[in-house]
Amino acid sequence: MNKPTTTIQLTNSRTRRKEVFAPIDPDHVRMYVCGPTVYDRAHLGNARPAIVFDVLARLLRHVYGDDHVTYVRNFTDVDDKINARAAETGRDIAEITAETTQWYLDDMAAIGVAQPFIRGRATPEAMPRATGYIDQMIAMIEVLIVRGHAYEAEGHVLFAVDSWRDAYGRLSGRSVDDMIAGARVEVAPYKRNPMDFVLWKPSDEGTPGWDSPWGRGRPGWHIECSAMAKALLGDTFDIHGGGNDLMFPHHENEIAQSCCANDTETMANVWLHNEMLQVEGKKMSKSLGNFFTVRDLLDQGVPGEVIRFVMLSTHYRKPMDWTVEKSVDAEARLFGFIEHIAQYGDIDAAMALPPEQAIVDALSDDLNTHAALECLGKMNGAADADNLARNLVFLGLFDGQTLRGKVEGYRSAVELLSDLADRLQALREAAIQSKDFSEVDRLKQDLAAANVSVRMSKEGVTLRPEIGFDPIGLEALR
Repeated sequence: MNKPTTTIQLTNSRTRRKEVFAPIDPDHVRMYVCGPTVYDRAHLGNARPAIVFDVLARLLRHVYGDDHVTYVRNFTDVDDKINARAAETGRDIAEITAETTQWYLDDMAAIGVAQPFIRGRATPEAMPRATGYIDQMIAMIEVLIVRGHAYEAEGHVLFAVDSWRDAYGRLSGRSVDDMIAGARVEVAPYKRNPMDFVLWKPSDEGTPGWDSPWGRGRPGWHIECSAMAKALLGDTFDIHGGGNDLMFPHHENEIAQSCCANDTETMANVWLHNEMLQVEGKKMSKSLGNFFTVRDLLDQGVPGEVIRFVMLSTHYRKPMDWTVEKSVDAEARLFGFIEHIAQYGDIDAAMALPPEQAIVDALSDDLNTHAALECLGKMNGAADADNLARNLVFLGLFDGQTLRGKVEGYRSAVELLSDLADRLQALREAAIQSKDFSEVDRLKQDLAAANVSVRMSKEGVTLRPEIGFDPIGLEALR
């Protein structure tokens, strides 16, 4: 491929500074992102890394080419939380994970998150499930034991932190002694060091398990990502991402076991971590009554593009505060974009355009999505409509088909409202003569119920679709 003309800079959690991104192989950029543990619906906080790294993937594909990027996001479908859910409900674990995985995919699609891809193609391998890589996990654990980095104890296999003591903690910036002093670690008599973590653990008859050299059991959480990343991206790759709550212990442990098993200095060259989400200025929690899922918002009528817009309005390295005010403002701005495109734009012409360079530049500066959205707001002239449409799609706020549907729906509504405005004017003129305004009031009420604003003056009647206008309701008024 040709050398990219855009320079991407990203803040590397490992080095704690913004760096120019230089892929190991420009012909094959590789990124791994920790995905969900599928035991329930994705809460709003789960949506943030999905959106952040979806935007980064879009940028990488634009800069390096669709066929030169591999993006992998896993599903953890073997976990004690899943086991607990199965015990609570009496349902089969495979049935639960199949259902919750599809829930996640549907909810993420609703907020514009495209499926991960391998070198330009969305494939099942780009969304690996932990249960499909048990053999690779066992093989990696065996290598760690042979090299003296892991040991078996009472049916468990544990990673020996002391075997990599000088390097352990580099990502999170803590020493092993500090971590032992401040961490809440599982106390077990078979551990040589309190910080040693589980690679494999035994399973009883009622718990999922696989045969291994250490007996029937199941993998620890951390080894899952290491094995899947190695299988799909190689021993060392370009970018590893996730929420900053995963930096320790999950990512720290991934690095330790991957480097020791693969005999490498690093697992990924760039580590990216998004900050956490709050709701109305407070940490989201069930005890505060402010915990909700992506599906909760969608079912309440909050459009997926509004959720995405609000998320993108805050830089990924800053805490994201979800508020009703931001949601209302985002919906108004997006509706204004649709209105502008409907008046002046041509969707076919728009989709043939490249993304706006100012938006590409904003994203290339450490994923400055807030600046990218500000660029959209400046596209307010008639000549900007096609460019606006193209970049709404580039940022994932709409796909081309959905945007076309919304624009055509607005245009159809405007055309219909022209006829209804004539009818309302005629009713008004008749009412002035008869002094009976009941038919005028009835039509005005029906229009208001369909989210249409009504302005009546000496010059005539003006009807305008407003946010959330109901096309079906308007058709019924013909």
